[in-house]
Amino acid sequence: MKFKQLDITGFKSFSEKTTFLIEDGLTGIVGPNGCGKSNIVESLRWCMGENSAKSMRGSGMEDVIFSGTSNRPSKNISEVVLKLDNQNKEGPAQYREFDEILVRRKIEKDKGSKYYINDKEVRAKDVQTLFADLSTGAHSPSLISQGKIGQLVTAKPIERKSILEEAAGISGIHARRQEAETRLNAAENNLKKADELKRQQQKQLDNLKKQAEEATRYKEISKEIKKIEAGMYYLKIREIEKDKKQIVEKLSELEDEISAVNIDFNHNNTLLEEENKKLAPLRDKKMESVASLQKLNLDITNLNEEESRVKTLQEKLEKSIRTLESDLEREKSISLDADLNEKRISKEKEDLFKTENELLEVETNSSKELKESKSQLENLQSKLDNLLDQI
Repeated sequence: MKFKQLDITGFKSFSEKTTFLIEDGLTGIVGPNGCGKSNIVESLRWCMGENSAKSMRGSGMEDVIFSGTSNRPSKNISEVVLKLDNQNKEGPAQYREFDEILVRRKIEKDKGSKYYINDKEVRAKDVQTLFADLSTGAHSPSLISQGKIGQLVTAKPIERKSILEEAAGISGIHARRQEAETRLNAAENNLKKADELKRQQQKQLDNLKKQAEEATRYKEISKEIKKIEAGMYYLKIREIEKDKKQIVEKLSELEDEISAVNIDFNHNNTLLEEENKKLAPLRDKKMESVASLQKLNLDITNLNEEESRVKTLQEKLEKSIRTLESDLEREKSISLDADLNEKRISKEKEDLFKTENELLEVETNSSKELKESKSQLENLQSKLDNLLDQI
């Protein structure tokens, strides 16, 4: 399998979708410092399953999303798609039927990242295992960044071993070995838990056996208790029958006494009826007296009510008389005030007439004086005109 194409969208310095075609032979990318050459390698590692933000030169994984510039707005999504050529069918067994394999990683703000293989969502581990089977990956020695060559030269034996394993194409086996060991450890833990559960169940089973034995003994003892109780009930029944006979005898004696009492009671009832017949006229007179007394009480009550009503009416009339007397006095005072006001108004009216006559006289004198002034003014005007004519 070969890397065929790399599509980058919104990753670090790549705000718009950028496509890199990886042809046969040597493909080189040149440019000045800071133009984003290292971002291409980091996008490749990120798509292969890199989960360390520090390795991506950031404080958090969301730092790989394009943060914007003065001319371009920031992005909310970053996506890298790596196209693998599988014409030779050398890929993993589950992907050999595909001519191309698309590995895509997408991250969105506040939602985390997702991995896709041929547009099917998968785990990060599945992507890492896929590239491990291809003897590469995010931490592969074949991805050489700045300062990496010096690290390879001074690498420890264990690190050199990983380089040789990748060159031999067994790094994927080691990844699966680690996964198998993890599963094996989990299975061993499950077996330990199962043994512990089995011991607990055995303890419960022993307890249940003891309880079953105790229940059996309880049933036997219950049967014996029931037999003893049955004998006791039989003896009690015999005693009850004896008591019953004695009670029946006593009842017969009591019935004779009751019959004698009934005879006396009937005799007394006869005497009582005769006495009631004698008391009947007296009861009728008593009822008549009670009726007369009730009528007298009712008449007294009506008279009392009538008396209270008359007193109330008398109080109202006295109150009305007092009100009328006060109104009469008030009307008298109002009448006196009206007479005084009438005299004062008539006097003021006479004064006004006198003042009006005086004003008429003053107006007449004023008009006369005004006419005289006008005539004098006309004379003066005529004289002035004559003088002007003479001049």
